[in-house]
Amino acid sequence: MKNIDFNVQKIIRNTLILLSAVLLTACMTVGHEFPAGQVTSIKIGESTQTDITNIFGTPWRIGIENGLKTWTYGDYTYSLIGSGNSEDLVIRFNKHNIVSSYTFNSTKRSK
Repeated sequence: MKNIDFNVQKIIRNTLILLSAVLLTACMTVGHEFPAGQVTSIKIGESTQTDITNIFGTPWRIGIENGLKTWTYGDYTYSLIGSGNSEDLVIRFNKHNIVSSYTFNSTKRSK
């Protein structure tokens, strides 16, 4: 009987060690990568939705701001240890589907 209790304790201990290791190194990614280096190619008042799709692909999220279409491209990595990284690009279109403004933010450092 003591041998069974010892084996159960060993299994529980090993499971807890494994679970702790997984949680400590865990990270989560939301969104998807996009060519952030191409943000400067966006031309306010000129770039169309087709142009944006050709450069950045399908947006991660589509929304509405003040009655006008917005597209969001986002790449977010969260980590339990250390810092995560994030990049997001929000593009606002006018009623003619032309870029009216955009915002780009990144936690990645320039090299």
